[in-house]
Amino acid sequence: MSLYSTATNLVTVASEGGEHGGNHESLNAYLTGGGALFALLLMLWITTRFNRDR
Repeated sequence: MSLYSTATNLVTVASEGGEHGGNHESLNAYLTGGGALFALLLMLWITTRFNRDR
C-alpha cells in the first residue's frame, strides 16, 4: 500500500461516521474534565506525600 492510498482510506473511514459528531450522548464534558482534573490532583498530592526528602 502506498501512503496516498492509506490516507485516502483513512479519510473515507473518518467521513463515514461524521453524521453523529463523535460525541456520545451520555458523556458530559464538564464531568469528564472535572474527573480528570481530580484524578491528576490526587496523583500530584500522593506523589508529594511520598517525596518528603525535598
